[in-house]
Amino acid sequence: GMLSSDSGTATVLGMDPLRDVVALHSRLAYVPGDVTLWPNLTGGEVIDVLARLHGGGSDRAPWLERFDLDPTKKCRTYSKGNRQKVALVAAFATDAELLILDEPTSGLDPLMEQAFAVAVREAKAAGKTILLSSPEVEQLCDWVSIIREGRLVDSAALSDLRGSHHTEVTAELDRVPLLALPGVEVLETRGLTVRLRVEPGSLNDLLGLLTQAGVRNIQSAPPSLEDVFLAHYAAPEAVK
Repeated sequence: GMLSSDSGTATVLGMDPLRDVVALHSRLAYVPGDVTLWPNLTGGEVIDVLARLHGGGSDRAPWLERFDLDPTKKCRTYSKGNRQKVALVAAFATDAELLILDEPTSGLDPLMEQAFAVAVREAKAAGKTILLSSPEVEQLCDWVSIIREGRLVDSAALSDLRGSHHTEVTAELDRVPLLALPGVEVLETRGLTVRLRVEPGSLNDLLGLLTQAGVRNIQSAPPSLEDVFLAHYAAPEAVK
């Protein structure tokens, strides 16, 4: 509700984000990557204020325990990680249907990152929608969108997104054949071991050629989300 569009339309939970901004705020929760809190309030007081602004109460006690947050301390004494915890507790303790989480684990230690991952999975299981921008995307998300220079360049289920990009294959063979196949790039040959990058449509042909050469050992790894992301930034491409 803070910016007006120059063109096009947008809906959130089937509602207009400008006309229905007050109603929408009662149905969503937001955690930014850099949380600023009222310095003279305690963490618990901030959580209570946010719950009232959201339009209802919240059961904060179990979330305080899960995120190991002391709610009695003044916010000015909190580290960055503890400020993030305040916002996370306030968000997960509500009945929000939509959670918008922008780098929410910034400043958290590995144990708290695990607690966050469990909380997200529970929210998904409860039928909530989570919009997440975070290193945990590959671990937690079902659907991934990649934005380049302000435009959506790819959006698909994570498995489909990976499947549309190359696979890396490492094979130990009885003999190394001529690997001049379309869509197959030889990255390294070391003795009888080859490492290859293979486009999706060329994988079956490659496996047939390697089988004829005698496979002693083979490993295949789908591209990571980082690989897919970098592929979109490596060269110019059409935008949707």
